[in-house]
Amino acid sequence: MDAAVEAIILIDRHGAITAFNRAAERLFGYAAHEVIERNVKVLMPEPYGSAHDDFLRRYAETSIPHIIGVGREVAGRRKDGVVFPAFLSVGEVAGNGQHRYVGMIRDVTIERAARATLQSERDHAQARQAEAQAARQLQERLTHVARMATVGEMAAGLAHELNQPLSAIATYARACERFLRMSEPDLEETRSSVREIANEALRAGDIIRRLRQVMGGRVSERRPTDISGLMADLAVLTEADARVHKTQIAFELAQGLPQISADHAQLQQMILSLVRNAIEALEASRASDRRVTVRTGRFGDSHVELSVSDNGPGVDPAIVDRLFSPFVTTKPSGTGLGLSISETIARAHGGTIGYRPVEPTGACFYVHIPLLEGAA
Repeated sequence: MDAAVEAIILIDRHGAITAFNRAAERLFGYAAHEVIERNVKVLMPEPYGSAHDDFLRRYAETSIPHIIGVGREVAGRRKDGVVFPAFLSVGEVAGNGQHRYVGMIRDVTIERAARATLQSERDHAQARQAEAQAARQLQERLTHVARMATVGEMAAGLAHELNQPLSAIATYARACERFLRMSEPDLEETRSSVREIANEALRAGDIIRRLRQVMGGRVSERRPTDISGLMADLAVLTEADARVHKTQIAFELAQGLPQISADHAQLQQMILSLVRNAIEALEASRASDRRVTVRTGRFGDSHVELSVSDNGPGVDPAIVDRLFSPFVTTKPSGTGLGLSISETIARAHGGTIGYRPVEPTGACFYVHIPLLEGAA
């Protein structure tokens, strides 16, 4: 018993202590001779002490165990009155036809503190996860709103672009009606007009499809992507917007670039936002020769670069250092969120976004995105 690490106490059927090992002396602060033959409840705070005798009596009468053979947490009381949490295991000792019981007690103060610390850390981790999730959801909503705002700014150009195939469809449909009303219906011309109707309908449908891709859902979906092909899909939308604002837009897209991992809707939104910024900067400059260029190419051995440049007045040097901060804008009606959200999208793809001036005048915003692992 004295070699045991845990406190061991032996009591008789009346609860009197008959053995008290050295670990028990250290735990409770009593010398063995101070507690031998005293009731074990001296080591218990209330209400454990008052109830203990009843437990012993009930077991002696019924032989139905309640804590014997079962470990549980209880409270102990030291000689100085300090109460501490303890784990108690109770067993029955057979012999001489008398009930005797052995208790093994372990102070779990440190264990309980460790559990509390662990639980606190778990609670903090869960709170951080909840905050991160809320931040992601907020960012997704903000990005979606910005996407809708960008498309809204392009509404005039999109309406014009859709009106052309719809007007053509109406014209060809009237021509078909005229050909068929002739005394000798011109079936060849009718068939030609029907083909043109189908082509114009496909053209209108393609515009809608590309618009839906940009305005698509908020759930992030990454997949291997040819950046030049992805940018080419924006030509219809951006050209329509540029025509309304009397601006020329060119796509200089490198072919055969290694693939990247991309969320299509997010990257297209970023480019549309940068193109809109360039068009608005050119409109404010009142220049007659307005040009915007979208380029893709390699950047070093591990990245691709996509950029949007213009021949406008460039960026005010006073705000260059704060370009990508939220709410920084030089537009009278701007929100100052476009470049900030673009930076968020670039970072989400493991990349970076930056600005450089164009000589003799103009601005270039570029994004560097890492290659898909294994791409060369």
